[in-house]
Amino acid sequence: MILSSVLQAVGLFIATNIDDIIVLSLFFARGAGQRGTTARLIAGQYLGFAGILGAAVLVSVGAGSFLPQEVIPYFGLIPLALGLWAAWGAWRDDDDAQAAGKNVGVWTVAGVTFANGGDNIGVYVPVFLSVEPAAVVAFCVVFLLLVAVLVMLAKFVATRPPIAEVLERWEHVLFPVVLIGLGIVILVSGGAFGL
Repeated sequence: MILSSVLQAVGLFIATNIDDIIVLSLFFARGAGQRGTTARLIAGQYLGFAGILGAAVLVSVGAGSFLPQEVIPYFGLIPLALGLWAAWGAWRDDDDAQAAGKNVGVWTVAGVTFANGGDNIGVYVPVFLSVEPAAVVAFCVVFLLLVAVLVMLAKFVATRPPIAEVLERWEHVLFPVVLIGLGIVILVSGGAFGL
C-alpha cells in the first residue's frame, strides 16, 4: 500500500513539476556567481511548494473556502509582474537595476513556485480525496523529498557548458519572457478576468 503510494507520488510529482526545471534553471542563470544562490533557490522552492501542499491538503479536508478554485488563476499575476519588472530592468540597461534584478531572492522563488503550482493544487486535491490519510502523508513526504532533487536537476541543467553559455548570453531576455509567458498561461488557462 505505502509502496504503491510512493510510486504514484513520484509519477504525479514528475508530471506536475517538470516545467519547474526550466524556471529554476533560469533562476540559477540569473543568480550565477552570487554566493548562496543554491540555498536561496532551495529555500524558495520549499516555501512555495509547502504553500502548494498546504493549500491542496486544506482544500481536500474541506477548507475549500480557504482557497476557492476561482482564485488560483490569479496567481498568474505574480510571475507576470516579476517578468515585467525584469524586462523593464533589461530594457533600461541600467547596471544598478540589472544587478538588483539578478539578486535571486527566496520570496521571489517561493512566489513563482506557488503561482506556477495552481495546476498542482488542481491535480493533488482529487488525488488526496481518493486515498487514505496515510497515503496523503506518504505523497507529501515523497513530494518534499523530490523538491530537492528537482532543484539539483535544474542546477545540473543550468551548469552544463552548452546550456550555461546560452543561459548566460540570453538570460536577460529568456528570464522575463518565460515569467511573462508563464503568468499569461496561468491567467488564460484558468479563465482569470474572463479570458
